[in-house]
Amino acid sequence: MSYLIGVTGKGGVGKTTIAALLTILSIRKGWRPVLAVDADPNTCMDAALGVVAKKTIGGIREQAREIAGKGGMIGIAKQEMLTLKANECLVEANDFDLIAMGRPEGPGCYCYANSVLKSVLSKISSQYPMVVLDNEAGLENLSRRIVRQVDLLILVSDASKRGLETARRLHTLAREMDLGFKQLGIIINRIRNDERTSAVLQLKAEIGADYIVQLPENPEITEMSEDGKSLWSIPSTNAVYERLNAFFDLWSAQACLRLPRRS
Repeated sequence: MSYLIGVTGKGGVGKTTIAALLTILSIRKGWRPVLAVDADPNTCMDAALGVVAKKTIGGIREQAREIAGKGGMIGIAKQEMLTLKANECLVEANDFDLIAMGRPEGPGCYCYANSVLKSVLSKISSQYPMVVLDNEAGLENLSRRIVRQVDLLILVSDASKRGLETARRLHTLAREMDLGFKQLGIIINRIRNDERTSAVLQLKAEIGADYIVQLPENPEITEMSEDGKSLWSIPSTNAVYERLNAFFDLWSAQACLRLPRRS
């Protein structure tokens, strides 16, 4: 059985860092292999996990057109070709694989890339006990039903009044879209001295979140993220890591998650 964590929020609040750390935590707790999905066109999750996504879903359309133009698709269905090209986008690493949306090449919107990513995930996600989906800002990818059901939806925000209001609007939008999620978590990132705690607790009560996590501002993680460094070297004593670790344990216990059997 696969479990899926969807991470979303407004831009610049640390979604990718949190998604990458949740991927690392999943692996260290035995949820191997993990599928990390970077559904943000601004591909950054690969660097946070210490790999390089040389190919992305966004480039598939133009590649397929070029192959077709040279007669390379004779005897092979278009969908089969797209699936083969999408599989080439999968970055394989120790204990996890990563697939990235990237930016579409050539004219057009992201609809085609979304459609291909949805098709790929529907076929391969069941092979992984844990899937961590890092969304672009807002709920675009979730609203397009890239995945049908999220076990845990995480709204990431900063502690500002505007940030908390954005999280509130995202929750309202999720309900209006009838998005499927079993549990809801709020992560307030880059907290200084537990600022605006009362406002955060009020938000939790208003939207009925199952979990709320306040992560302190952390110069170590900020520096690593700005330098594009992998997060694997973060010590277990790091305050952000500790709080996410405790959150993961609480969620897995309350949701009665079952670790995959090993042969």
